[in-house]
Amino acid sequence: MDFKILTLEDRYMKFEIKGITPAVANALRRTLINDIPKLAIHKVTFHHGQIRDLEGNVYDSSTPLFDEIIAHRLGLIPLPTDLKMKFRDECDHPPDVGCPLCTVTYTLNKHGPTTVYSGDLIPVGDSRFKPVDPLIPIVKLKDNQAILLEAEAIMGTAKQHAKWQVTSGVAYKYHREITVRKDESDYWEEVKNNCSDSVMHEDNEKITFTDDFGCKDLAKILSYENPEIKDDDSWFIFQFETDGSLSPKDTLAYALKRLTQRFEHLRKSAALK
Repeated sequence: MDFKILTLEDRYMKFEIKGITPAVANALRRTLINDIPKLAIHKVTFHHGQIRDLEGNVYDSSTPLFDEIIAHRLGLIPLPTDLKMKFRDECDHPPDVGCPLCTVTYTLNKHGPTTVYSGDLIPVGDSRFKPVDPLIPIVKLKDNQAILLEAEAIMGTAKQHAKWQVTSGVAYKYHREITVRKDESDYWEEVKNNCSDSVMHEDNEKITFTDDFGCKDLAKILSYENPEIKDDDSWFIFQFETDGSLSPKDTLAYALKRLTQRFEHLRKSAALK
C-alpha cells in the first residue's frame, strides 16, 4: 500500500492511497465518519431564579430559548479533544460521575443585553479546552436577562450522536486518467498550461491528464471532446474536513489505527470458527 498527502490545511486533508480494494476504502470512509473519539458537551445544569452580578444588580434567569434548545446548541460546539482522555465507562467510578481523565467541566455566566457566544464557555481548570471557534452564537439576552450554567463534556463517537462527529465531507473517488489525441483536441494546450500538476504522461501524439487535483479546466475536455477515460479501482483519492476538534493528521492517524484493530478482530473471529 502506498500513501501520499496531496493537500493539508488546518481543517482539511486530501490524500491518495494505492493498492487497496474498494471494500477497504469504504471501511476507511466509514471509520473517519463514525469511529473517531471526540469531546462534546453531554450534560448541562441550568441555574434558575434570580442572578446577581458583582455590583448587586438582579437579573432573571430566563432566555428567549428553552433550556433544551440551548443545551442542544452547546452540545454541537466543537471542543479541542485530547485523544489520551478516556471514555466515561472506562473509568473506575460510577457512570454518572466524572473525573479529570474522562470529563471537562465548563461554566457560563452572562448578563443581558448581549449575545452569548461559544467563547463565553469557560473550561474549569484547563484553558486548553476553550472552544475551537469563539464566535458561534448561542442565545441573545435582553435587558434584565441572564444565563448561568455548568456543563460537562465527555468523550464519544458519532455512532452515538452527531455531536461527537469530528469529520464532514468524507469522500473518495477512483484515480482517473483522461487521454486525448493532440491532433483531435482543441483544449489540451490550455488545460496543460492551467493544470500542470494534472499532466500524467505526454508524447508527440497524446497527452494524459488526471482529475485527482480538481482542475476545473478539465471539464472542457470532458464536456466537449471524446477522451479515453480509465478508472483505477485500486487507487483512491480521499478528502475530508474536521470541525477543528482534532487536526486532520491526528484524525487520519487514529482512523488507520482503529481500522487495523477492527480488521485484526475480524481475522481472529474468523480463525475461531
